[in-house]
Amino acid sequence: MPNLILYNGKLYTQDPQIPHACALAIQNGHILAVGDDATIRALATSHTQQLDLEGQRVLPGLTDAHFHYYYWALGLRRLALANANSLTDLRKRVAQRASETPPGQWILGQGWNESRWPEGRMPTRADLDAITREHPVILWRNDLHLAVVNTPALQKAGITANTPNPPEGIINRDESGQPNGILRELAISLVTDIIPPPTERETIEAMREGFTILHRLGLTGVHDYRIMGGADGPPAFHAYQHLAAAGELALRMWMLLPGERLDEAISLGLRTGMGGDRLRVGHVKLFSDGGQGARTAWMLEPYLDTGDCGIPLTPMEEIAHAIRKADKAGLAVAVHAIGDRANHELVNVFEQLATPHSQPATRVPHRIEHLQMIQPQDVTRLGQQNVVASVQPIHCPDDIPMVEKSVGQRGRLAYPFRDMLNAGVTLAFGSDCPVASPNPFLGIHAAVTRQQRDGKPEGGWYPSQRLTVPEAIWGFTMGCALASGQEDIQGSLTPGKFADLIVLDRDIFDIPPEQIPATQVMITVLDGQIVYRQ
Repeated sequence: MPNLILYNGKLYTQDPQIPHACALAIQNGHILAVGDDATIRALATSHTQQLDLEGQRVLPGLTDAHFHYYYWALGLRRLALANANSLTDLRKRVAQRASETPPGQWILGQGWNESRWPEGRMPTRADLDAITREHPVILWRNDLHLAVVNTPALQKAGITANTPNPPEGIINRDESGQPNGILRELAISLVTDIIPPPTERETIEAMREGFTILHRLGLTGVHDYRIMGGADGPPAFHAYQHLAAAGELALRMWMLLPGERLDEAISLGLRTGMGGDRLRVGHVKLFSDGGQGARTAWMLEPYLDTGDCGIPLTPMEEIAHAIRKADKAGLAVAVHAIGDRANHELVNVFEQLATPHSQPATRVPHRIEHLQMIQPQDVTRLGQQNVVASVQPIHCPDDIPMVEKSVGQRGRLAYPFRDMLNAGVTLAFGSDCPVASPNPFLGIHAAVTRQQRDGKPEGGWYPSQRLTVPEAIWGFTMGCALASGQEDIQGSLTPGKFADLIVLDRDIFDIPPEQIPATQVMITVLDGQIVYRQ
């Protein structure tokens, strides 16, 4: 017997057998039946709760395919800089936090983006030293591939003019050879490694706070990514297991493993897909290059404003060896690749490795993360392989100024979503939060319009790459399910699948695209339980 029936709604099921319906019945956390009001309501008993949706639009629960959840949750308590509209504004915010922070304690902030500032430059140690030298300060750029620190932070980390660049990292220096406070890629770890880590209790509390925020946005699942250095892996896994054991893990968490721990994962017998309904072992995260904002994404041609081509963070032969090793052990990989050179080389690797998994029980495909710039011929080649493109549409409009400044007309190669779909590439959509907002409706808007939220540029940026609303929703639902090998149990409103769904305040298919960002979630259901109701 169903314990919950939702009726009088407009269900977009994504099930080709019954693409549209009015009602569904839920039993023991799964969808029991989908159909018309009369048929579904006839299943009710005296113990069934029935909810009239009053004609509202219903979608499957949304999943974010690329989310730094551990890092984002802890960041909810850090200095938020995503909305800092200038260097002056950033300095004011840091000064305010310094006035509230006891001397000697760290000031941690994240989210700034100089490409939108009138000053047109990044902050340096001098900017931060002018605010405080009583606190060590580190402020991450929004892409997490670059951070700026002040002199006390450099001193605590022992970084001087004589400190060499670490492997896979760059310490920026001024004309006299002194560190200027800007750290790129794994040079950031020289500082983060000395910051006192949060306790497990602090981590768990921060994670709990995040669940409700994401339920309000319609998210019922997250693919949680490890950042470079991999230090966030063990504490995140400990916290998730604690929450899952207590029945408090209120998202379906697909937790990626740091590539630095590949050998340990293999020796422990871990396999991609292991776990329960709420927590599963995901892909192994590898890095082929950096970020375009930091000019460390690996390009085929030089950046216009630096004259170099970025950097490969890991030699491609090492990546190929790691993929072979992981594949043999039943572990799928997710490889970060942003520049067109990185993506070209990575497609070569996957072509060479295009053999069936040695562990048939692992049917989870490998994936490439970001694919921010990729040549058309490489898109075609990618479509011939069973490799998922995990992309973040929300970055497209946000990155327009940065892309045009760094590569000019080569921006036509950026975020080619339509070409990928036409080539047969499976797209899984995410936000890369906290690099960008976790609001999936901002991602849908970006995929559909390729415009900033003020409507610019008119007609969209390289509009031939725009998607339809159904295609964008698919990227946040079935695309994510396919990317994690869970298409049989989630991603659509199909009998037998998990009862994860959301009810919207407007019909996202009928409204003008510019109104999509204003979409509000009225109800979020996870495992048949209402976890959020406006």
